[in-house]
Amino acid sequence: MPDHRQLAVIMFADIVGYTALMQHNEEEALGLLQRFKEELQARIKESQGEIIQFYGDGCLAVFTSAADAVGSAKILQEKFRESPRVPVRIGIHLGDVLFKEGNIFGDCVNITSRIESMGVPGTVLLSDVVNKQIKNKPEFRLTSLGEFEFKNVDEPMEIFALTNKGFPTPGAASETGKFKEEHTGKSIAVLPFVNMSNDPDQEYFSDGMAEEILNSLTHLKGLKVAGRISSFQFKGKNASLNEIGEKLGVQSVLEGSVRKQGNRLRITAQLINVKDGYQLWSEKYDREMIDIFSIQEEIALAITEALKLRLMKKDRELITKVATRNTQAYELFLKGRFFAIRRGASILTAIRYFQQAIELDPDFALAHSGYADANLLLSTYGLLPPKQAMIRAKESAERAIELDPSLCEPYCSLAYYYACYEWNWPEAKKNFLTSIGLNPRYAEVHLRYGCNYLTWVEGKFEEGEEHGKIAIKVEPLHSVCYGTHSLILHTAGKFNEALEVCKMGIEVDGNSFICRINEGSIYLALEQYENAITSYEIAAKMFNRHHFTINGLIWSLCLAGEPDKARVLMDELKERYKKEYIASTFTAISASYLGDLDEAFNLLEKAYQDREPILLTLKYWKWGTPAFRNDPRFQKLLDKIGFPEPTGLAGIQKMYR
Repeated sequence: MPDHRQLAVIMFADIVGYTALMQHNEEEALGLLQRFKEELQARIKESQGEIIQFYGDGCLAVFTSAADAVGSAKILQEKFRESPRVPVRIGIHLGDVLFKEGNIFGDCVNITSRIESMGVPGTVLLSDVVNKQIKNKPEFRLTSLGEFEFKNVDEPMEIFALTNKGFPTPGAASETGKFKEEHTGKSIAVLPFVNMSNDPDQEYFSDGMAEEILNSLTHLKGLKVAGRISSFQFKGKNASLNEIGEKLGVQSVLEGSVRKQGNRLRITAQLINVKDGYQLWSEKYDREMIDIFSIQEEIALAITEALKLRLMKKDRELITKVATRNTQAYELFLKGRFFAIRRGASILTAIRYFQQAIELDPDFALAHSGYADANLLLSTYGLLPPKQAMIRAKESAERAIELDPSLCEPYCSLAYYYACYEWNWPEAKKNFLTSIGLNPRYAEVHLRYGCNYLTWVEGKFEEGEEHGKIAIKVEPLHSVCYGTHSLILHTAGKFNEALEVCKMGIEVDGNSFICRINEGSIYLALEQYENAITSYEIAAKMFNRHHFTINGLIWSLCLAGEPDKARVLMDELKERYKKEYIASTFTAISASYLGDLDEAFNLLEKAYQDREPILLTLKYWKWGTPAFRNDPRFQKLLDKIGFPEPTGLAGIQKMYR
């Protein structure tokens, strides 16, 4: 066929993470590549398309019809979901191309590559031109992701995602694509609204009001929104605007107040330029409680206008999206979220409120998501048996996704469940990546993926560190980010660096459970036993003798040469076992330090049967005595858990003598 130009629909497809998979398991990678090629050859031909070229783990194909191309992509992704799952992303664009010597050339090809680069495993993304060709076809559900500026592409392009059931959607601020550098400079922090009600218990409502506005704004491309935890660190403090702007890296601040009396609301809000204190916008609302959602919408839309942000149709839909119309259920949800953030025993209170919200509105996706995460926290902190809490978390996370697949939080919860309870590593990773794709600025998913999966499961310490750094960048004033990042560094054997990060977290929040606990364990790793004892004693007083702190004291005392004091604490734990739930993993390690290996492995077997999340720390974090870790029963336990082969750093420094 002679060289010629024509209008064509271009499809790019590739396997996400193929290079890393080849390094980890060459045989598995080659098997997935073979399946990838076979499916493409069959499905593209069925849809009247033509494969132009396979290149490594990717494929370039051409169609004459947009409907055929998108239909083929839909079938392909549905096939790739089947076992063995192939993590593929697909991009589609329509334009003028040059056919020359069996290959194709032109801007259309380059643009399709840019579109595909935004994707996450399972996505089908397409340009506005393709969307216009198929938007009236009911078999395709499409959602706009907003406008994007790609490298070497002159004009911004609106990109759409196929959102039929089972198809994930990358967030509007997806960080995976080949974009131009951001030059907008628009950024905002939403501070907690002041509770002006006579009842101090209404604080949950004023906090919730600010958080809902913040959540709406995070969907806007071109607007950097400071994280909720970091912004709320300024609650009740007389910090200057310059200080807030500097610490959060923002140029504008939204602040306000809420007075709630019965069903009457008075809400004030003002948007301020940090640099000069100039008021960009302000408004006062006197409404009924039933108008709460419209007030949030009005404030968010007013901010976009004041900051001169261009709103796409999808942006407006996300801002005006209402999770529930039941105001009582909404209030209960706000109470649940308020107490969940406090951690500790407050999580039990949060769970009750989430349950009540769900009872009033069974289709309230955010309430299901909050309930799922609260149960995960109970299990993680050893407050309830994992079997009891984890199953509830899975069911509620799945229900939240069914009700609203655009939420990133329940995918993160589901990933944590698969990693820390079922030990189903492929499902865990898939859901972690989906959550990140939906919202790359959700700090919690970076913490859990970086620590609980990459570091503790796969031994990929460098990759885990990167996600820890991202979380801190997103939430620079959240102690949990520092505490979790220090855990990653600790596991990698970077003890001095871990201690420095941990102390930064304590500086942010002196009552941080994770930072206080980890400070003691890092001192143990550094063989500074007296400092470790002091740290754990402080933590025990602060956190009502939580069993994690008592176990840490037992380890410290044993290593400091004071086993008699340690045995007294072990007796305390044994008494508490009779009337409360005590996680067995750390107590097993305590038994090993006290020289009772049989008791240690009996406790570890119980931890295994209970599926305790902290059991995953055992492989790479050098807990316990050498006799304990060298015992054949220890390796047998690791084999039963079924950790994947390590692909991270070779060798880890010894933690203890």
